[in-house]
Amino acid sequence: MNYVFPPHPVPSVAVQGESERFPVRRIFCVGRNYEEHAREMGKDPTRELPFFFTKPADAIVEDGAVVPYPPLTSNFHHEGELVLAIGKAGFNVSEAESWDLIWGYAIGNDLTRRDLQFEARDNGRPWDWGKAFDNSAVCGPIHRASEIGRLEKGAIQLTVNQTVRQKADLADLIWSVPEIVSILSRSVRVAPGDLVYTGTPAGVGPLVPGDVCVVEIDGLGKLTTTIAERAS
Repeated sequence: MNYVFPPHPVPSVAVQGESERFPVRRIFCVGRNYEEHAREMGKDPTRELPFFFTKPADAIVEDGAVVPYPPLTSNFHHEGELVLAIGKAGFNVSEAESWDLIWGYAIGNDLTRRDLQFEARDNGRPWDWGKAFDNSAVCGPIHRASEIGRLEKGAIQLTVNQTVRQKADLADLIWSVPEIVSILSRSVRVAPGDLVYTGTPAGVGPLVPGDVCVVEIDGLGKLTTTIAERAS
């Protein structure tokens, strides 16, 4: 097949301990999936159906990356999260079946232009400009689920310059890992290469140039990101 210009490379993420990489198809994110984070966002943490937003696959940046402070914002935030890597297609799957779709797990950081997100939210507009910008989906190496097992609990922590900002347990998720995959699959056919960011605990806050942000999840290691000056 011929193209009018060369296609862009397929976005991908490292696989822990392997040379092969995980090709990224789509990125889904769950909003307000920890009670205390919902409260700090001014919302009631109820068990209504979760909502999702997306990021472009080429927003992926990996462990150790230096991320420029993004344009159009003066309130740039971190959000440490567990990421699910989908390795099998499914539509309208049950919670029990959801586990079979998960190829692996990674640590993520859903970088957010908070001022743009709030402006959009308050005006009833989509969140895209607050969430779906360049370099906004930080993702560490994917660990195979066959080696990790089912992640239903475990500490998650984020520090900025060695000061703890976020600290919780995966067991605190309002919607659990299999529930998230099952509910998502009712709306779209999930497929190999999809990533699902499962939500962030309370304690989100600003990042500035020079900050070193580290996210840790039990069994998955650490994810480190350094913030650079705004790109010129």
